[in-house]
Amino acid sequence: MNDLKKPDMPPGGFVPPMADISWVKRKYLDIAYGNESKAQALDIYLPDEGDGPFPVLIHIHGGGFMLGDKRDDHMNAYLKALHKGMAAVSIEYRLSKEAIFPAAVLDVRAAIRFLREHAKEYKLDANKFVAIGGSAGGNLAAMLGMNIENGSFLGEEEQSFDTNPYVALAIDQFGPMNFATMDEQARQNGISHVDHDDVKSPESSYIGGAIQDNLEIAKMANPATYISDRMVKFLVQHGNKDVLVPYEQSIEFVEAIKAKQGEEKVRFIPVDGAGHEDKKFFTDENMSKVFSFINDNLDMTSC
Repeated sequence: MNDLKKPDMPPGGFVPPMADISWVKRKYLDIAYGNESKAQALDIYLPDEGDGPFPVLIHIHGGGFMLGDKRDDHMNAYLKALHKGMAAVSIEYRLSKEAIFPAAVLDVRAAIRFLREHAKEYKLDANKFVAIGGSAGGNLAAMLGMNIENGSFLGEEEQSFDTNPYVALAIDQFGPMNFATMDEQARQNGISHVDHDDVKSPESSYIGGAIQDNLEIAKMANPATYISDRMVKFLVQHGNKDVLVPYEQSIEFVEAIKAKQGEEKVRFIPVDGAGHEDKKFFTDENMSKVFSFINDNLDMTSC
């Protein structure tokens, strides 16, 4: 008997609260990086002063792959990068109601190619891109962090690209990784309670069918599948009171990285008592840990 609850969906017309970007003097909004959808757009924010090139914190929003906005209020925390001498970017991508997997991954990869190709124009340092995301955005940031070569991802076969979508570091916050194990982990931890295997769950909707009936696709949507020598160093954070995405998802992901690439490839910082999308992730205290990880692993002397 399934003792998990069907996921609660936001009411129709739900609009997430937006960040205050009015104080940012230098910004470029709604820049198209693709031509298949209006969703293929990004925002670029620069520090008030300096000619760069600036290291870049690249945010990918969450929302179960089915909702969210690149300008939602999570950017209030990530825009603190501007005070650290970094630029900030936020990527919009096609949601599952418009296009299922691998569309979202293809979109964020296309966005990184665009940013690398236009780095000089926007005063960005293409060698210092840091991908960050929470929840579904954590999954997508982790996909970028694997630095999968052009043509090696589903949907890119027989295509040619001038630029690889490479980043220098990746930060995953409470992302769903192995969809196939989420419900078993939820049953075991007694905290998480959402039935991800349900055909209408966000993850099932993302891959185009019930997870347990589409295990091969679920595997392709799992960043751990792509662990290799090309991957970057990771920071992983997860709250141990997460009722939506089991805390064990991050443990499983971190252990997979350690087993294949060594402990030096990943730093795991649990957030005690934190739930999903908890405000604890966006406090100055936690953001200082995020920026410390960046400082420890990226040459910031030019900032």
